[in-house]
Amino acid sequence: MNTKDIRLSPDPDMAGSYAAMQRAGRAAEDLAIRTNTEIITMIDGKVVCLTAGEIIERREAEGDVEKLSTE
Repeated sequence: MNTKDIRLSPDPDMAGSYAAMQRAGRAAEDLAIRTNTEIITMIDGKVVCLTAGEIIERREAEGDVEKLSTE
C-alpha cells in the first residue's frame, strides 16, 4: 500500500485529484441531504452508512454548514 500523500505528487494532475475527490464526496453528501437518502462511506477505516440527518449533524459539529441548493 502506498502511504505517500498524493497532494505532494510532482504530477499536478495527481496532486489535484485529492481536492477533486473531496469535492465529489461533498457533492454526494449534498445530494443525499437534498433527497433524504443515505450514503455509504468510510470513517476511521470502517465502512458506514450515514443518513441525511447524520451528515447534517456531522457538518454542524465541524462548523461546516452551508446553505444547500434545492435545484
